[in-house]
Amino acid sequence: MAKSIQFLTKTQSLILIAFYLVAGCGLNNSPLKDKVVCIDPGHGGTAMTDSFRIGLTGEREEWINLRVALELKTLLESKNCKVILTRIADESVALQKRAIIAVKNKADVFISIHHNATADSSVNFPIVYFHGNSSENQASVQLGKSILKYISKLVYRDSTEISLVSDYTIYPNSGTAVLRHSYGIPGIIGEASFFTHPAEEIRLKSKSYNKQEAQAYYKALEEYFSMAPQPIVKKFSIVQIPAFPVLQEKDRMDPVALLWQDDYNQAVSLFYQDDNISLQKSLDLFTRSVRSFPDSWLAGSAHIYRAKILRKLRKETEAIIEEKRISEYYVNLD
Repeated sequence: MAKSIQFLTKTQSLILIAFYLVAGCGLNNSPLKDKVVCIDPGHGGTAMTDSFRIGLTGEREEWINLRVALELKTLLESKNCKVILTRIADESVALQKRAIIAVKNKADVFISIHHNATADSSVNFPIVYFHGNSSENQASVQLGKSILKYISKLVYRDSTEISLVSDYTIYPNSGTAVLRHSYGIPGIIGEASFFTHPAEEIRLKSKSYNKQEAQAYYKALEEYFSMAPQPIVKKFSIVQIPAFPVLQEKDRMDPVALLWQDDYNQAVSLFYQDDNISLQKSLDLFTRSVRSFPDSWLAGSAHIYRAKILRKLRKETEAIIEEKRISEYYVNLD
């Protein structure tokens, strides 16, 4: 009987050892292990120059960005991921230098963390930007999809509109500097929410809420590194699209920007009247809506209507350009 008990005890010990070995292997085999992630907390040190990056109760975007970045750093390092931060305090770091930090450290991914602002204080939803054309920058589009998936799920509980767009929608002539200068590394700018939304600004002051957002980025990166990598090819090697002028940064805080959704709705009504005068008015309103809010969830749809109107008005060349812009700059997430 004693020998039987001794044998069972050894077996149980072996099973227990095997369990811990398997559990340990699971940790060591995390898709994040040994990856290099460059996290860029957007802006910093801009309190004296950027009066529009502040909420109604005084919370500044650069403070929120840094808190989320530091929470994300902790989560990633728990999985033996190497994390590079472009700043660790509320200080100004040149845009090109941020990108160079990612390039010099041979980052596997570049994540620039931001939060958004607009004149319409009712607006609150996530936007993710990739650089250039979607057909040329497929890896960044793939990363953006994962990030929006988890921000929607963990921050908004799947109850929000989302937008995945090229940075050429907001900077038509160049895209954003940090993504332009780090092109070739899968990278995005994430605007998880709008600090100009009063209730959201209050939430963003909470460390636990910042951690919730960081968790979304963490889960997205875990998923991204588990998938087959997608290519990034030379910019403009497949397609080049003429610039579409839009309002820039602080101009998007002007009163005209408040009309973006009303303009869109009125334009839709005029479109279905289908006479040339109504179509031209509709085109003008869709154009103003897009220029006021070029990265909204309605902007892609507004461009689709613009293409249809241009075709109806026998402006075939312009319609084709619009269709290319829709295909390359606005990712369909349905």
